[in-house]
Amino acid sequence: MPPPVTPLEQSKDDQDDLVFLEEHPAAPASTGARNVWRVMIIDDDEDVHSTTTFALGNLDMQHRPLEFVHAYSAGEARELLKHESEIAVILLDVVMEQDDAGLHLVRYIRETLKLHDVRIILRTGQPGYAPEIDAIRDFDINDYKTKSELTRIKLFTTVTAAIRSYEQIRKINDSRRGLNQIVHASTQLMTLHGVQNFAAGVLAQIGQLLGQEANGVLCVQECPDTGCHELMVMATAGSYRHLDNITLTVREDQRIHDALEAALAQRRNVYGPDYVVLYFAGKASRDFVAFLELTRATTEIDQRLLEVFCSNVAVGLDNVELVTHLHNAAFYDQLSKLPNRTRLVEILDAALAGPARDDATLSLVDLDHFAETNDALGHQFGDMLLVAVAGRLQTELGGQLTVARIGGDIFCLLGDSAQVNPGNILALFQRPFSIDGQDVQLSATLGLVRLNEHEGSGADALKDADIALKRAKSQQRAGHFYFSRSMGVEIRERVRMMHALRTAFGQNQLFVVYQPQIDLNTRRPVGAEALLRWQTPDGKFISPDRFIPIAEYSGLIIELGEWVMRTACRELVDLRAAGHHDFMMSINVSQVQFRHPHFLDMLRRAMDDTGAPPQNIELEITESMAMEEPDLLIKMLAQIKQTGVSIAIDDFGTGFSSLSYLQRLQIDRLKIDRAFVTEITGSARGSSIAEMVIQLGRNLGLAVIAEGVEDERQAQILQSLGCPLAQGFLFARPMTATALNSWLSNDALEGAA
Repeated sequence: MPPPVTPLEQSKDDQDDLVFLEEHPAAPASTGARNVWRVMIIDDDEDVHSTTTFALGNLDMQHRPLEFVHAYSAGEARELLKHESEIAVILLDVVMEQDDAGLHLVRYIRETLKLHDVRIILRTGQPGYAPEIDAIRDFDINDYKTKSELTRIKLFTTVTAAIRSYEQIRKINDSRRGLNQIVHASTQLMTLHGVQNFAAGVLAQIGQLLGQEANGVLCVQECPDTGCHELMVMATAGSYRHLDNITLTVREDQRIHDALEAALAQRRNVYGPDYVVLYFAGKASRDFVAFLELTRATTEIDQRLLEVFCSNVAVGLDNVELVTHLHNAAFYDQLSKLPNRTRLVEILDAALAGPARDDATLSLVDLDHFAETNDALGHQFGDMLLVAVAGRLQTELGGQLTVARIGGDIFCLLGDSAQVNPGNILALFQRPFSIDGQDVQLSATLGLVRLNEHEGSGADALKDADIALKRAKSQQRAGHFYFSRSMGVEIRERVRMMHALRTAFGQNQLFVVYQPQIDLNTRRPVGAEALLRWQTPDGKFISPDRFIPIAEYSGLIIELGEWVMRTACRELVDLRAAGHHDFMMSINVSQVQFRHPHFLDMLRRAMDDTGAPPQNIELEITESMAMEEPDLLIKMLAQIKQTGVSIAIDDFGTGFSSLSYLQRLQIDRLKIDRAFVTEITGSARGSSIAEMVIQLGRNLGLAVIAEGVEDERQAQILQSLGCPLAQGFLFARPMTATALNSWLSNDALEGAA
């Protein structure tokens, strides 16, 4: 290809005209940095190349010089455009290899190469080959000129307008791409969990936004009422990774420290020649700030995009902190910072799904009598004690162990069976815990589950451990119990019965029967004990020993007990209406009922609604129940006595009563347990306990009644010992209200006869 030619010197009069001459070589294109406007000349006429570069070569446009790229055919232009970048303007000849080669090249540039930013100026030396109007419109052609029109000034004006158009399009497209990148970055950042992960993501996204590798540090500064704290490093990237998780001081890096402090003081971004400091205003007196090294100075568009990015990130940081806080509140115990029940179930589900279940054990650790310690020493002391227990469980059983707190004084351990076993765990409680200068000795009770023997979910495993814990606590404190499949069967049966009991109560399968109580001297009825019975639709009876404990455990006993109380009161009123005025109705009260805060209200309402006289009503409580919380019972019995209702202690002699408490209880009658009644005919010493109870009642001024009397010899011995009252199969079996009314009426007729 011949060398390009340059124009000859022009006269002053015609210097505005372009004259296409030969001989003078064109100046070589610069090959430095891209801080130039790149103009591509595509023409098969070498004179056009030389005169164009001569006319424009020494001019600056928008404070940048021009750099020229030359192609002498449409085919050569196609090859060059595949590799050349940042072409601002193309000066394109319409007629080259073919008459429409230029227009085909325009289509290739726009549609195939997707170069939409570059401005195209068509030139032709043959006006007859002008493109159609729709081609100019469809292919985004910036201008069309005949070569004779392009004087030097007109060429400069046309190219300048094209470059300005190119610059605006690039700014708009860069802004659009930047905004799209910010939206994408915000979406990506929102998928990161935790403030530290989010902070690391922010550094990476800033680098992408600026088109370089992330190389910097992001810090947080807290400013509570007492003043600003140090700059804490939350994330690093590139050559600054050595600053991870430290407090950033002047000693660590004065340049970065001073730059960050300046941005915080001014509460805005700071743009340096080779760095940028971005400020993210946070809530709750927390500000975030990032320092990044730059490989190039930021442009005006960069800075505007970074302002938008900082606003999004500031909101994102606040949201991540909120989500982190909510996550911690949802999955971690706020006092001990250990996983809570919800998080533990997730961990258990993962363990059960993996190989770890083959040799893993789950253990509940229940602190014995912690409530008493809490009440005696205060809740603040109790919290410190719980934190100390959590610390010991975490540090002294070895690694690879999950420790959780799932209740007030219940911890949970999950790990290898060699670590999680009763010997290791209970040994931790041999030493006292030092709290606020005081030594506190604790003991714990354990419920354990071997995961390889467990079938079900993590929640089910936790339930099984709780079952084992309850069994351990029922046997002895400071002990342990492993869950077994038989226990699971037992529990499932209890649950089945609980549902059946609720259904039975709703379908009136439960009813009250009455066992008469007899005066041993006259052999006349003086009262009856109301007893609850359950008969299934197929005629079978469920023993009270089976369903009463389940009713108490499920809380159904509250509703059941009130219904029994009302039913017995109504029957008492009916019996009084039938002429049995001195008749006493005894009603059993369970411990769960008695502790209910509205028990007294239930009792008063039952008597008020039915009209039952309180002096003819007796409540029976067990001796073991009376001794469990005697001080509370004394207070409660005093309130009951104010209603006029009498109190009897059932099963007396089986609960090892304290006689000092017995004296303080406002009770009216002692009931000799059937076990002692059975023994009075068994041996010479068999009647000793029954005799002692009768004597005790006489000395305390209490009435005494014996239950379970089944033969005449028992009745005669009791009578000879001074026992005034009795009940049992010898006299009458429990009977329905209708049968009781008939039985009493027949007894009255026999007495009259």
